[in-house]
Formats: sequence, structure tokens, C-alpha cells
Amino acid sequence: SWSDLIGSSSFVSRHLRNVTEHAHVYLLCLHHPKFECGVDLDDPYSEEELQWSLFSSETFQQCSKISHPLGSTKHYGIYGSSNGLVCISDEILNFDSPIHIWNPSVRKFKTPPISTNINKFGYVALQFGFHPGVNDYKAVRMMRTNNAFAVEVYNLRTDCWKMIEAVPPWLKCTWQHHKSIFFNGVAYHVIQKGPLFSIMSFDSGSEEFEEFIAPDAIFRPFGLCIDVYKEQICLLFAFDGCEEEGMDKIDFWVLQEKR
Repeated sequence: SWSDLIGSSSFVSRHLRNVTEHAHVYLLCLHHPKFECGVDLDDPYSEEELQWSLFSSETFQQCSKISHPLGSTKHYGIYGSSNGLVCISDEILNFDSPIHIWNPSVRKFKTPPISTNINKFGYVALQFGFHPGVNDYKAVRMMRTNNAFAVEVYNLRTDCWKMIEAVPPWLKCTWQHHKSIFFNGVAYHVIQKGPLFSIMSFDSGSEEFEEFIAPDAIFRPFGLCIDVYKEQICLLFAFDGCEEEGMDKIDFWVLQEKR
């Protein structure tokens, strides 16, 4: 069973082989029960009516409704997905927020152990995905206080956390965190130091940090998005002022690999 398999050290390779051979792709969506109903996401009352469902990626037909694996009625956040596994936790992260690695198609989950380091830090950012270089699923938790920053990495294969406290000098300053994404085992975060924006990357396999300065045209976090385009990290920046009436302008940049 999936419950027995996820507790085995061979889970990663067996699960990856299984999803490769049976590549059924589903979309996990948060939506209103009545699809035609407009939803104001800033309205706290309308949020209570939203629900999660699995949809076919080919027909976009609703396949099944999804509830929290522990039966909780509270809304939860999704912090990454890969090969059918979804990482969920509290919508507003705290140092003691439980993390669940969940397979909604079979409705089974695994809860990583509680780290002993998390109560030392305040702000928490969480990401999850598969690292092809080390053939393992990783959860990356970034934590900080006013004068300290640390990264903690969870390995599904070993079912344990590892604290990374050796951070580069360019992170030992005051900065703001905005957007993030996890791709091919690397956590990418858009950060801001004063008026300057950059992308901080952390490889969950090699445990190395890098910084990429964002284009000068990016001057505010509003309208800024980081995503993946054709297997490359990209930035999108939307702003008003397009010459054509009723149209928005979006600048698009792709992060080039080092040669």
C-alpha cells in the first residue's frame, strides 16, 4: 500500500518510477463550489466558501473534491508539488506549523518530524519539490529574525531535517522577502535590499547560495512574479501605462544559465 511504501527508504525511486510509467496529470485548484461565481479573494467571508478539487489536465473536468488529510476544516496553504506529491501546511506559517507531504489521488500523507531548531526563529518560508540531482524529495524552510537567518532542509529519503547556518555575507543584512518558487531542487526567492531587487537561490542538494541581481526596471514588489518558463526561471513585472487602452504592460525576463 502507499502507506507502507512511503515509510520505506526505497519510496523515492519506486514512487518516481510509478508516476513516470503512469503519467496521469491532474490540476489541484482552489475554487468556489459554483464555478461561475465570481470570488473576491480579499473578502474574508467569500474565502470560507472555497474548496480544493482535482481536475483533469486534458479536459479540465472536476475529478474529485479534496479535503484536508487530517479532516481539518481550516484553509491550508500549498507550498509545492512534484510527481503527484503535495506539501501542505498552515495558510499562515508559524514556527510550529505542521507539514504534511500528501498524495491526494490516494488520500495518504506523511508528516515529517518536528524540528528542534524552529523555535529559535520567527519568519518562516516553506518550499517543496523533487531534486533530480540527488534523487530525493526536499522541503526547504527559510527562517529569520531581525539579526539572524538560517535554512533547514528536510530529506524524504532519510526523514530528517538538517540546519544550514553558514550563510553568505550578502544575506547578513536587512532585506525583505517577496516571492518564491522551487524548481529542480533549487529554492528561488525574490528579495529586496533597500531599493534594489535580486533573486536569492539555494540548492537543496549542494547547499549552496547564489544571488542574481534583478533588472533595473523592477522598482517595486507589486506586480512582480517569479515562475518557470521552458525549464528556466523567469521574472514577470506588470505595470500600468500601456499606450493601448484597457491593456496592461508586462515585462518578461528569463534567467540565463552560466556558460
